[in-house]
Amino acid sequence: MSDQAKDERTPEDMEATQASGERAEGGVDGDYEALVRLLKENEELKDRALRVAAEMENLRRRTARDVQDARAYAVANFARDMLSVSDNLRRALDAIPAEAKAAGDAGFKSLIEGVDLTERAMLSALERHGVKKLAPEGEKFDPNFHQAMFEVPNPEVPAGTVVQVVQPGYSIGERVLRPAMVGVAKGGPKTAAEAKVEPGPVNEQAEKDA
Repeated sequence: MSDQAKDERTPEDMEATQASGERAEGGVDGDYEALVRLLKENEELKDRALRVAAEMENLRRRTARDVQDARAYAVANFARDMLSVSDNLRRALDAIPAEAKAAGDAGFKSLIEGVDLTERAMLSALERHGVKKLAPEGEKFDPNFHQAMFEVPNPEVPAGTVVQVVQPGYSIGERVLRPAMVGVAKGGPKTAAEAKVEPGPVNEQAEKDA
């Protein structure tokens, strides 16, 4: 366009041309802002979806663990009640003097055998449902499964060793139904883990370097 043609444009034409350019520039800026906004919303939606997926996975794991615990420990209360029955059967057997067992007639001996079989059958049934008997004599005292009733001075075994079981305990899975009541050794040698490391000879050269 010649200079003459340019000069012949009216002010209205020049304003219209300028406005058109501004609209074109504004359209590009608007598209860029819309793109940035959409990308941001996409990241937020992706983050939200990942959070929901993680929460659902945690819920699934908790539910599976709860179901497993319910199956494993469903009989815990019943088993705990049955322990007193087993204890009474054992007390009945222990209360019979050895002389009476030896001198008793066939019927009396059959009664003793029946009580003994009943006790063993009950313990076997409990064991099939995950209940285990704790008879920790000779083991290291564990406060999670044992209850110390008294201490026994015994220098021949490491201190903290169970040397007597007053009453056996029972556990189901990783839980204790009833702690074993025990007597614990006192005054014996320390275990390897408890023994202190004796200090070695002094390194004079190292002290000089220090």
